[in-house]
Amino acid sequence: MREQTAGGTTALHLILAWGFVGIPLAWGVIETVRNALALFG
Repeated sequence: MREQTAGGTTALHLILAWGFVGIPLAWGVIETVRNALALFG
């Protein structure tokens, strides 16, 4: 079995990091699509 080294990246850190980046990114994409639909729709 592998031993986890001190200071390594844990699953929780990865989830938090992706959430920190992904949530605002998804919101920005959704808002952009909504604004584009308002222009062209």
